[in-house]
Amino acid sequence: MGGVSIRILVVDDDPLVRSGLRLMLAAAPDVEVVGEVGDGTEVIDAVHRLTPDVVLMDIRMPVLDGIAATRALRARAGADGAPAVLVLTTFGADRTVVEALRAGSAGYLLKDTPPAEIVAAVRKVTAGEPVLSPGVTRSLIALATAEPHGGPEPDARDRLALLTSRERAVALAVAEGLSNGEIAERLHLSTSSVKAHLSSALTRLGLDNRIQLAILAHSAGGD
Repeated sequence: MGGVSIRILVVDDDPLVRSGLRLMLAAAPDVEVVGEVGDGTEVIDAVHRLTPDVVLMDIRMPVLDGIAATRALRARAGADGAPAVLVLTTFGADRTVVEALRAGSAGYLLKDTPPAEIVAAVRKVTAGEPVLSPGVTRSLIALATAEPHGGPEPDARDRLALLTSRERAVALAVAEGLSNGEIAERLHLSTSSVKAHLSSALTRLGLDNRIQLAILAHSAGGD
């Protein structure tokens, strides 16, 4: 990467985990751990001081958990100014994953993920691509949008109606789990055009990433 490192802040209440992650990430030539903290209460200050590109965030911490810390970080810094948050935890319950994604995290991995895949995930979220542990995207979206009485959410429909027809088409394709390349092929667009429509849709709706957009599209009831 031409000598440009991806700056990482490690957030975990276990010093051994933090040490292990630092050693593991040190093996990647394009990654630099610029700091570590042991609780969500320390995240905002550390981000301001260290300006990381990615925050590796644990969920279970004693004072402020990773979901609340992610929500606070996105609220303080704004979507454009905040680093990407990649949740790395042992806690894989579906509802916790959904809450993390809704809070604005760009990805969710379990701590038993192989080191090479963690490094690859760091690179992906830095590039604006969402990352989830294998096989969970569709089930999580379905869970996130499940309604006790069934049917679409009126508010979600109203929000989706704010999009242009092309932005809406991209949003619905994202909700199907399609990649930018697959969306481009389906809609007969260039990949750069898909990225532009995706970016404008996120901005218009005040969302942080494509996973949140997918959840909203599913909540609106599909097409």
